[in-house]
Amino acid sequence: MPLRSIGRRERCMLHCVQVGGGDRSGCPARPRLTRRAARKPMRRTGPSMGRVAAPEQGGRPALPVRRAATGLRRRARRLPDPGSRQLSAEGTYRVNALSEQILSELRHLLIEMSDGGSVGPSVYDTARALQFHGNVTGRQDAYAWLIAQQQADGGWGSADFPLFRHAPTWAALLTLQRADPLPGAADAVQAATRFLERQPDPYAHSVPEDAPIGAELILPQLCGEAASLLGGVGFPRHPALLPLRQACLVKLGAVATLPSGHPLLHSWEAWGTSPTTACPDDDGSIGISPAATAAWRAHAVTHGSTPQVGRTDAYLQAASRATRSGIEGVVPNVWPINVFEPCWSLYTLHLAGLFAHPAFADAVRVIVAQLDARMGVRGLGPALHFAADADDTSVALCVLRLAGRDPPVDALRDFEIGELFVTFPGERNASVSTNIHALHALRLLGKPAAGTSYYVEANRNPHGLWDNEKWHVSWLYPTAHAVAALAQGKPQWRDERALAALLQAQRDDGGWGAGRASSFEETAYALFALHVMDGSEEPTGRRRIAQAVARALEWMLARHVAHALPQTALWIGKELYCPTRVVRVAELAGLWLALRWGRRVLAEGAGAAS
Repeated sequence: MPLRSIGRRERCMLHCVQVGGGDRSGCPARPRLTRRAARKPMRRTGPSMGRVAAPEQGGRPALPVRRAATGLRRRARRLPDPGSRQLSAEGTYRVNALSEQILSELRHLLIEMSDGGSVGPSVYDTARALQFHGNVTGRQDAYAWLIAQQQADGGWGSADFPLFRHAPTWAALLTLQRADPLPGAADAVQAATRFLERQPDPYAHSVPEDAPIGAELILPQLCGEAASLLGGVGFPRHPALLPLRQACLVKLGAVATLPSGHPLLHSWEAWGTSPTTACPDDDGSIGISPAATAAWRAHAVTHGSTPQVGRTDAYLQAASRATRSGIEGVVPNVWPINVFEPCWSLYTLHLAGLFAHPAFADAVRVIVAQLDARMGVRGLGPALHFAADADDTSVALCVLRLAGRDPPVDALRDFEIGELFVTFPGERNASVSTNIHALHALRLLGKPAAGTSYYVEANRNPHGLWDNEKWHVSWLYPTAHAVAALAQGKPQWRDERALAALLQAQRDDGGWGAGRASSFEETAYALFALHVMDGSEEPTGRRRIAQAVARALEWMLARHVAHALPQTALWIGKELYCPTRVVRVAELAGLWLALRWGRRVLAEGAGAAS
């Protein structure tokens, strides 16, 4: 393929890599501005506008944005035409330096995965923990943080995904209603009340397939509490959830004490009334939930059952540190995640072609040895002391097999119903991604999976992609994983419908996203899917993919900051949350993949032109 046949965007990708992504003067894909457009000031957006990060090894110190941009423009004038046959020496250095910095950061993330996991702060769990703590004294910063998370419309949570706003908004409203003397609390309560009065009730007639975890227990309980405190305000009442809650309470009433790690303990704050119905696990948690643990602790103190209170205090402090917020009392949605975090991180490295990279050999060896020792015939859950589930078990089986181990496929048997898999026994509806991961594991292990494959294929949307997923709000997550699972062991696997839909979904800015804006995490998932599809495509299809990757790389380079902390919450728990390290691994792996892709495209073009 002659190099000049590479698209304008692909040459822009090379230019961006050469000059560091900070300046597009001289870029072959830079839009030609009219005089009117040229007079408009540029909007300063993206996390990279604060500082420009230098390569970790052998790089220059970080510069303020204005100085850095000036330096990039000067260096750009000395670079060869981006359409030339090879990278300049300085351009090659920059590509290699960024790639090495990414590998270094990924290696450190893997090494750090022995601390229980890193999860972003949760409005719902923080509000509930503050409510059960009772005393505002010593928690003023946490209350201030809670108020600061309120959106302009009065609710909490992303307006892009309204289904997941009810639990955090109810919880914050009820907590702040009791903290009226605090600055801003009364105004926040009034705004939240107006928000809830205006909101349509998604549970008025039925329960959505992708409803938040524990919604049938949590939302009716919060509604009942609000009704007794706030009078006859016209709140949504979520009537479709009431029969589900009642049925669950009947089952719970027949059990004196749930075993440690039982899935229903994760929502203990919504149904527990006596500390005798649960016991803290070895980490001091009730169901790996800060909200449930805080509720149990409050009941234990009230009932005089204090021997375990110290352990729950230690757990809540550790969970707060896991948010990296630096604010005492601000807690995550779930913690620890010491199985989920390493499993998903290594699985993501596989999707990017990085699983066997020598830079990670030692860290991967340690994680794999731990997973191998913990994996039994009953499988694994998201944390060591939580119930096993088909999703974590499937991904762990994939990771172990990719590492050359021979894990027990029988670990999935407890979750098998016919040829499908439920995440937890007795769950209300099956998860698409759980079956995707089970399919991938079965194919890696060489086991029959025709029925599971049929289920995965049948659960596409009309565009040929996968959505309506119960563990992640973005369709890009199950789509990337489905493509990898369906292509496993089938080198000639192709899916033109999914490829066309994925390329069409790319935004004008070069990224992908299920909400109103592109996100780094979702763009990485798109690249993982394209990486698999590219391997079996014809030259025309590969050129289309390369052009999309070039645009994505341009978008990612403009926003990449070394050691950044992901903020966008896209994972479904009791509300949307962000498993920080898992997401950061995906972001970095996606960027590394796009960089390598760019080098490969240029090398192929140069070879064809010579």
